[in-house]
Amino acid sequence: MKGEFAHIVLFWLKNPDNQKERKEFESFLETFIKNSEYVKSMHFGSPANTNRSVIDNTYTYCLIVTFTSKEKQDKYQDEQGHKKFISESEELWDKVTVYDSINCW
Repeated sequence: MKGEFAHIVLFWLKNPDNQKERKEFESFLETFIKNSEYVKSMHFGSPANTNRSVIDNTYTYCLIVTFTSKEKQDKYQDEQGHKKFISESEELWDKVTVYDSINCW
């Protein structure tokens, strides 16, 4: 629907083979996302086993959350749970890239 907002976040963990750290990260993220009052839908995954020249599968995790509007996404950014997630997990990642998009149709 026109005006809906997608927030795509790619995470590169410092130690992607460390299962303990992966579980910690997943737990922190799940607690936050499942308790957000603004998220409309979500997808949390890891790189698919695809191999084409246009695909970047170097990341550890991909989070896609949608909102009914940019304003709801702005409120999500200020949620206490979002801030807690960052403080709990930021030492686990090496890099984060964000893509935000407004639906045109």
